[in-house]
Amino acid sequence: MTSRPTAEQRLGDLALLRRVRDRIDREYAQPLDVEALARGVNISAGHLSRQFRLAYGESPYSYLMTRRIERAMALLRRGDLSVTEVCFAVGCSSLGTFSTRFSELVGMSPSAYRREATRATEGLPSCVAKQVTRPVRNREARAAWPRLA
Repeated sequence: MTSRPTAEQRLGDLALLRRVRDRIDREYAQPLDVEALARGVNISAGHLSRQFRLAYGESPYSYLMTRRIERAMALLRRGDLSVTEVCFAVGCSSLGTFSTRFSELVGMSPSAYRREATRATEGLPSCVAKQVTRPVRNREARAAWPRLA
């Protein structure tokens, strides 16, 4: 038999998920995986992944990579680090995976982003530049042109 969680259980689960999300936000540059995150709140990795996706619309790994890419974007806008240095500074261990994920989220390679962002955000305060250049997932982005059948 399956039973529905009570309101109290649901609130407890949401509190655990917030702790996981806060840990990802704080420790994005550390080597984190779903198993380690789940151990930190004493639940299984599968349960964490399912509940996190239900609550936030994406997997814990996807959320982690989004945080890393956001930080990488800020470091690339500064312009004083190479793409490889930025990759390792945000906690990625593979330049290939970092570049692929960056391109998926941002729509261009890290080196192309650095060239474009430097010109596009010149003269803007960093807090405004961060908001303007925040990555948008493909499923959230509006279509550039209407599709014709």
